[in-house]
Amino acid sequence: MSVPESQANKAVSSNYIPKQPTHIECSIEKTLDAIGGKWSFLVLRELFDGTKRFGELQKRIKSISPKSLTETLRHLEEEGVLERTAYPTVPVTVEYTLTPKGHDLHPILKAMKLWAAKWS
Repeated sequence: MSVPESQANKAVSSNYIPKQPTHIECSIEKTLDAIGGKWSFLVLRELFDGTKRFGELQKRIKSISPKSLTETLRHLEEEGVLERTAYPTVPVTVEYTLTPKGHDLHPILKAMKLWAAKWS
């Protein structure tokens, strides 16, 4: 099996510069994608204490709009970080609980909190 001439020339040439990869997969980037935006950290903080309803989350995170809270909860649910349970009541009762994947974020966020306390 022979190597095509263009590849052979690249391997021999001393001034050959390999292409820079356009994307290198990064586990930190994956984590940040799973967590989402700035509101996710505050939602997670509240859910580390246990299951909460939408209204409870909205009261505890005072500056979040209903739209932002809804988007954040949907994103975290899609990522498998939390679980949404709807109960057939009038009106419908919806509760949010962290999944094991969500609970695994606790030491990470705790470390971030300690870092902020140390350096602020």
